[in-house]
Amino acid sequence: MAFLSDTKIKELEIKANDIRQSIIEMLLAAGSGHTAGPLGMADIFTLFYFHILKHDPKNPDWEERDRLVLSNGHICPVLYATMAHAGYFPLEELKTLRKFGTRLQGHPHREYLPYVENSSGPLGAGLSQAVGMALADRMDKKDADRFIYCFMSDGEHDEGNTWEGVMLAGKNKLRNLIAIVDRNNIQIDGFTEDTMPLEPLVDKWRAFNWHVIETSGHDFRALNEAVIEAQAVFEKPTVIISHNIPGRGVHKFERDYKWHGYDLNGGKAKEDYANALNELRTLGGKIKSEHQ
Repeated sequence: MAFLSDTKIKELEIKANDIRQSIIEMLLAAGSGHTAGPLGMADIFTLFYFHILKHDPKNPDWEERDRLVLSNGHICPVLYATMAHAGYFPLEELKTLRKFGTRLQGHPHREYLPYVENSSGPLGAGLSQAVGMALADRMDKKDADRFIYCFMSDGEHDEGNTWEGVMLAGKNKLRNLIAIVDRNNIQIDGFTEDTMPLEPLVDKWRAFNWHVIETSGHDFRALNEAVIEAQAVFEKPTVIISHNIPGRGVHKFERDYKWHGYDLNGGKAKEDYANALNELRTLGGKIKSEHQ
C-alpha cells in the first residue's frame, strides 16, 4: 500500500464530500435513518475503498480480496454510498434505502446485497465475525495474503461480546486482523462517557494483547500511515482508535448525539437535511452550487 501524495489526498477529499452528499440524499428519500455516524465515517470509507482495500467492484467475489466487516450496521448509508461510488451498483439505487423490497436494508443483509461481507444489526457481533474470518485464513494458510478489517463503533463496546472477540483475537495473535473504532463519543442515548464510560480505552485494548494506534479519522495521510503501521505488525492484531467528529461536514449535525438517528418525516427535519445538502454542495458556502 502506497503513501498518499497531495494530489491523491485532494481526490479523496472530493470523493468523500460526494459520498456525504449521497448519504443525505439517501436519508431524505428514505425519511429515516442514521446520520451522524455515516457522515463521521465518510473519510475512512473513502480512504479504504479508493486507496487501501484490495478489491475489484467488477469481480466482487474475487477470492483474494480483503474483507471489510461492518459491525455497527446502522451506519450502512456510508457503506452503501461508498460502494455505489466505487462501482458496485448504480448510484440511482441509493434512493431505495429502507424501501420495501430494496437490497439496501436499514442494516446490511448479505443475502440481499452479496457485495457485503456480513449481515449486521446486533451490536458487538462484528468483531467476532471478523475474528472467525481471520482464524479461517490462518487455517487455510492465507493470513499472509490479505487483511480482515473490522469497522466498529465506540458505543458497542458496552456489549460484552465485543470484549469476547477482543480477547479471542489477542489470544490467537491474529496479525491479519485490523479493527478500526469510530471513536466519536456519542451513542443513541447521549455521550458515551455519560452512558457507559469507556476510558481508558487504549489501555483496555492493550491489556488484551492488541497493538493500539490512535489517529484522526479526518486526516487522510495520518490514517493511511496508521494502516501501513498496522499491516507491518506481525505478532498481534491491531486496533486503530480513530477520533472522529460525528456529523462531519454539516455544522449543525457535528458533535450532537441527537443526530445519531433521526426521523425526517417532520417538515423542519426535511428543511434541516435540505440545508445540510446545500452546505455540502457548496463546501460551507465557499463555492456556488448549480442546485442553488
